[in-house]
Amino acid sequence: MFARLRHILEMIRFSHTLFALPFALLAAVMAWNVTDELSAARVSRELLGIVLCMVTARSAAMAFNRIADWRFDADNPRTKMRHIPAGTLSVASVVAFAVACSIGFVLATLIFLPNRLPLYLSVPVLAFLMAYSLSKRFTSAAHFWLGAALMLAPISAWIAIRGDAVLADPADLLPAVVLGAAVMLWVAGFDIIYACQDYAYDREVGLHSVPTRLGVAGALKLAAVCHLGMVLLLAALPWVYPELGWIYGVGIAAVAALLAYEHWLVRPDDLTRVNVAFFQVNAVVSLGLFVVGSLDLWSR
Repeated sequence: MFARLRHILEMIRFSHTLFALPFALLAAVMAWNVTDELSAARVSRELLGIVLCMVTARSAAMAFNRIADWRFDADNPRTKMRHIPAGTLSVASVVAFAVACSIGFVLATLIFLPNRLPLYLSVPVLAFLMAYSLSKRFTSAAHFWLGAALMLAPISAWIAIRGDAVLADPADLLPAVVLGAAVMLWVAGFDIIYACQDYAYDREVGLHSVPTRLGVAGALKLAAVCHLGMVLLLAALPWVYPELGWIYGVGIAAVAALLAYEHWLVRPDDLTRVNVAFFQVNAVVSLGLFVVGSLDLWSR
């Protein structure tokens, strides 16, 4: 049982929850900072709800991705040793895991009651997350679909904490939307870089992606534009959320430097360092921005 659980966590790349979770937590810190009548009990409860919802939603979506793509994975030399095509996990066991995580996600939204918005939105959000796995079959914009899926992390955290304020004034959601838009461009950019590895295979089997449409060189240029857009949106965030100060500004400069380094690592004729760019640099970007943003707000 423990071996199977370990294989499942490896399959869904559980550690990659670090990419989206820090942005959800940053949005939560921002929302708590402008919320009256906070208590330690409320913050603890909402923090638990955010973590549980993030983990279960991402796990369900990732398991569905492995189910939807296992035949492609088996045919692709880069992915043929993934758990389902390699026979380490059965399709039935992964389906059971995806169903359990989906139910767990919906139940986790009950933590936010009496705020009912997370519960009402849970199924549409989960459907949108899972639908990404089918998007490469019909659109080259699949990378932006993935970005939009992770964009929901900070937006959902804000709604979970400030549901009544959002219902009373939808403009209250604007800081989370700006932060979420930055996340969308960030994710789309690094997913485009990652997809360059499958350029030849995707063209051969007719899967859609930015690299197959623009070529590797063109895809890397578009990824750079996406990351520039992310930095600009992060810089614009204090305009709609004035509580952020100079520490956050230093964090933006660091993020810009890290993204520049990421693009220096990957070149059209040398994709050998894609994994370093994808996993290491982006984990630092996500965690680092959460740390400096939270430190800024707590210090002020």
